[in-house]
Amino acid sequence: MFVGYVKTSCPEDKLLITELNKQECHFTWNMNKKDTNITDHLIKLEDNLDLRLGDKAGTARTHNSVAYVKYLLGSNEEALTNLKKSVELTKDFYGDNCDEKLIVTYGNFAWLHFYMKQYAECKSYLEKLKEIKEKNTAVSTSALHPQVLGEKAWALFKFSRKYYSRAQECFKKALELEPEDGEWNAGYAIVLYRTETKCVSPQDSSALKQLRWAIETNPDNDELKLLLALKLAEFKLFDEAEDLVERALEMSPDSPHVIRYVGKYQRNYGSVDRSISLFKRALDVSPNSAFIHHQLALCYKQKKEKFREQPECQRFRHLSISHFEKATTLTSGFIIAMTQLAILYGEDGQIDRAEEVFQTALFAAKEKTEGVQELYLYYGEFLQYRKRNQHLAIKYYKDCLKMAPVSRDGKKSAKNLKKIANKRLSYNTNDTRALGILEFIKQVTGKKQFTAEGCEHLLESTSS
Repeated sequence: MFVGYVKTSCPEDKLLITELNKQECHFTWNMNKKDTNITDHLIKLEDNLDLRLGDKAGTARTHNSVAYVKYLLGSNEEALTNLKKSVELTKDFYGDNCDEKLIVTYGNFAWLHFYMKQYAECKSYLEKLKEIKEKNTAVSTSALHPQVLGEKAWALFKFSRKYYSRAQECFKKALELEPEDGEWNAGYAIVLYRTETKCVSPQDSSALKQLRWAIETNPDNDELKLLLALKLAEFKLFDEAEDLVERALEMSPDSPHVIRYVGKYQRNYGSVDRSISLFKRALDVSPNSAFIHHQLALCYKQKKEKFREQPECQRFRHLSISHFEKATTLTSGFIIAMTQLAILYGEDGQIDRAEEVFQTALFAAKEKTEGVQELYLYYGEFLQYRKRNQHLAIKYYKDCLKMAPVSRDGKKSAKNLKKIANKRLSYNTNDTRALGILEFIKQVTGKKQFTAEGCEHLLESTSS
């Protein structure tokens, strides 16, 4: 649902609508309700407020976003309350002469009063915005004001993963105007960290470079230090990474964000038992965090894999299942967690429950992209090995391979397809289904075409 840029055939409203459509605020930033799970988004925003994460300026921005979500959910009075709180915090942080910092908030007020048919109040806020722009030529074009660009970037970034590229561009433009601003540098670093694909070396990583600079402009931001540590660990630069982890935990031992990132680091590169301990601490503070339940589930899954015998293997599997269940309950459409939960149900012999979760994840995949390729791979393996449905498994392996042939999941799907083809060709070298599979792999990956005559060599080269 996009609520900005209203049109009307009523002449007396046209001037008002024209002015509203010029404003830079949540109502005109094309943040579509269908691009996010609006309830989950609200829970995350309100969790940030409850945990008092960030300074008053950041909290003011969060209240702005909450106000917009409340409007989308039809709670206009609650939306107004959040906008008033945003003004209060902004003035408390910057002082009374901070109108430039309130451009977005006043725009939101104007739009909200318009939708509530409170036209006098709407016009009042539009007049305030006009006065701000007349007093300061630097904000005459608010779309190019760094404060507006920065707030827009944060709003887009938090609203939907689909808007990460737009958020990145806004942060970049804000930094062109204010290169040393700590908030915009931090935001730009975080969005680069979230979007950067695997790099060959540290020198190729834009996220690593930006994280270092963001820490220079935010020396007390321990979350940035941990993101840098995780990025360094990708390149096996463990000495510097572990130093950052220890420093961050020492400086912010009770911060939920710090604890969860330290826990993630320990799970990936250190002690899984230490990670479990940290995530349990974080859960005491944020019992309804899908992220923490997901991380704990992964920890217990990792513990499970170290035990091949009952009852320890079964105990850790059930602990992992319980936290995956909680994560998927707290965040609908959590495809990555649903996929892992379904796999564990399958291992536990709960085939019908596994199938049900896979179907829920496949339905969610119609609206999302994150985790979908992994879902196709593991559903294909579930079909092949648990349900003995090779025909349908081939379909999902192909869907997985088409999404990204050179990714880990794409390569695994290609390998699974080749194994199926090889087995069929071992019985009949002219099996048209098998040859079709090999031709499909060739077309998608661009590798050498295989014919019936060349299949014997293929069988030897792909049998591993």
